Amino acid sequence: MKNIKIIEVPSEIGAGTRGASLGIEAIKIASLDFMSSFFIHFPCEKIPHENKLLYEPIESPYAKRIKGVVSMYEKISKAVHDTLRQGFFPVVISGDHSNAGGTIAGIKMAKPESKLGVVWIDAHADLHTPYTTPSGNMHGMPLAATINEDNPEMAVHDLDPETAKLWNKLKNLGKIAPKVLPEDVVFIALRDYEKEERALIEKYGIKVITVKEVRNKGVESIFKVVTRYLSDCTDIYVSFDVDSMDSSISKGTGTPVGNGLREREAEDLVSKLMQNRKVCCLEVTEVNPTLDKENLMAEIAFNILQRSVNVLMMS
Repeated sequence: MKNIKIIEVPSEIGAGTRGASLGIEAIKIASLDFMSSFFIHFPCEKIPHENKLLYEPIESPYAKRIKGVVSMYEKISKAVHDTLRQGFFPVVISGDHSNAGGTIAGIKMAKPESKLGVVWIDAHADLHTPYTTPSGNMHGMPLAATINEDNPEMAVHDLDPETAKLWNKLKNLGKIAPKVLPEDVVFIALRDYEKEERALIEKYGIKVITVKEVRNKGVESIFKVVTRYLSDCTDIYVSFDVDSMDSSISKGTGTPVGNGLREREAEDLVSKLMQNRKVCCLEVTEVNPTLDKENLMAEIAFNILQRSVNVLMMS
């Protein structure tokens, strides 16, 4: 039985659309509407955010608000590190997906000897760098920072020295780089990414499991594939971006994409992954209630959270 601790990260400075910082409160509202005591059950830590930067001019166009992102990574990594060291299982609920880079850094800082696998359930690859980004939004970069990649072959921007310095700081947080090897990353439901990201996926042969495969083979079979593929990892982090689900249900997120997972598939998949004893951290991210009707996205995210945590409690 695992001792769960919830880490709330209401930061949305990595996103291009406003509102993801409200995702955590929306998920809590969903739990109240379902009359669940989920948020009363577990100890909880709230990480201070840097969302005030949203009102300030952007200094680095190719890595927007990167100063704030560095600060968030430092705070998140410390919280995750301390949580793991205290024997808890961190369940991170975060605003935008850039925060995941801080979560991974925290896992590695707590377990520096660990061979860490990452299951990235997301419509997007999040493998851009400040050198390749089309938008400058940092939520498109956490995996690149994690695998310590600049992708110079595909570079389209020249960085000013300050941005380059901050980007290097992100990649080297905890004085560990890379934190994860590309061959220890598994994408699930990936379907919307640019040629610069495709180049990295092909270069490293990163494992991609499509929505079609999940649907045709079934969650049980996908679980086996992932478990086998990451069999030489000592720990596994599961990152669930709600935009992995189909845009018909994932309206309440900043970057919805069609042909995604169905609600039931996502719920079955994430909760099934929690049965793998190597899983040491779960993150749920990118719920944006300002884009939603009837708080639907948060309700789905809450169902996934609750079922996954129930599995963890039993395992």
